[in-house]
Amino acid sequence: MGEFVSELWAFMKERKKFWLLPIFVVLILFGALIVLTQGSAVAPFIYTLF
Repeated sequence: MGEFVSELWAFMKERKKFWLLPIFVVLILFGALIVLTQGSAVAPFIYTLF
């Protein structure tokens, strides 16, 4: 995983594509939200937001 992150950072740095960083951060946060709330009582409230 660390190698992927370092390669992604090198790509963004070389090609000047820093606008991709917020997109990746939001995708990671949404993924973590779905994984962490999968079996909890909060899940029905999260699903109503989307």
